[in-house]
Amino acid sequence: MAQEQNQNIIILDIEDSKVHVEKETVGEYIKKFLIAQWSINLRQKVVFFRILATMVNASLTILKSLTALRKQEKEKNMLKFYDFMIEHIQSGTTMHESLSSYYWCFSDAEVSIIEAGERTGKLNTALVQIADQTEKVDSITRKIKGAMTYPMIMIVGMVACVAILMIKVIPTLTGFFGDPENLPDATRMIIGVSNFFTDYWALLLTIALWAVAGVKVWKKTKTGKYHFDNFMLKMPIYGPLVTKVILSRFARIFANLLWSWVAVVEAIRIVSGAVGNEVYRQRLLLLRQDIKNGQKIAESLEDDPLFPDLLISMIRVGEETAQIGTTVIKIADFYDEEVDIAIGGIQKLIEPIILVIMAVVIGFLAIGIFQPIMNLAGTLGG
Repeated sequence: MAQEQNQNIIILDIEDSKVHVEKETVGEYIKKFLIAQWSINLRQKVVFFRILATMVNASLTILKSLTALRKQEKEKNMLKFYDFMIEHIQSGTTMHESLSSYYWCFSDAEVSIIEAGERTGKLNTALVQIADQTEKVDSITRKIKGAMTYPMIMIVGMVACVAILMIKVIPTLTGFFGDPENLPDATRMIIGVSNFFTDYWALLLTIALWAVAGVKVWKKTKTGKYHFDNFMLKMPIYGPLVTKVILSRFARIFANLLWSWVAVVEAIRIVSGAVGNEVYRQRLLLLRQDIKNGQKIAESLEDDPLFPDLLISMIRVGEETAQIGTTVIKIADFYDEEVDIAIGGIQKLIEPIILVIMAVVIGFLAIGIFQPIMNLAGTLGG
């Protein structure tokens, strides 16, 4: 396996090695439409699992709990969800089967934990586990979005201001500057860029749209998704944050599956689809194959750059003490704290960089625009 990694061999899939483009079929369009109409967000899922766990713990049946939740619900998408669940439970369908068939809103990990809880008679514990897991994912997602919102607003605002100056303001002022040959170099450069944007804005917009569409199509291929996710992992500043989020998600979901008595091989398969990164998915599928062949988890992951030495050491301790679930959840808590620290660091680092870039761009434009005006005023005054 080390040899495969050193040679940078991309294993497209353990179970299916055919490379293909995942084209959007009519069925996928229907799927997207249904998800948009029926989906529930992470926060709603957290509340649902948490309250349902309390009700089940109070010895209420699933059907009575769902009926009670349905009566006090006001949001349309949750009303649809409760109607769906009540109808299926009344017809004899188990809870995990009902969740798995609800318009792709619940992951394999969530469904598997619920299934294990139903089989072992510990459904309330399973519901609490999923609520904690979903809450952590929701919290991290909101923190990342919050950290990136302000920088994105600043970048969009800067680009919009520059575009307006180049397309609307600069062409208006060009007539007052006189002979271009007598203008400062900065002014001539700005006028050249402005003329280019004014003449070819439609072409530039078309190229940008085609580029975005091309990247989206490329990402739908297995090799494209792999390379794109690999690029995201190697990005400066953002890459380490993505890695910490993935490791936290891997550890938390894996631990919850093990606590729910899901077999290790099956748990690894479920986790591989839940980490949200193709590079890690392929590596976890390799890990699954190694476990089938008799290797231990720590032994398979050793010296792999995708998994830090600390994580591997703790997994090894968990395997040796037969407490891997407890050990791995501590890893998840550790990486949650690391994510918080990384987000704070990114905010402190990105904002000054953007401010410096904005100052340089706006300063250059100001010099280029006002220098010939000041020269003209000096000439007239003289």
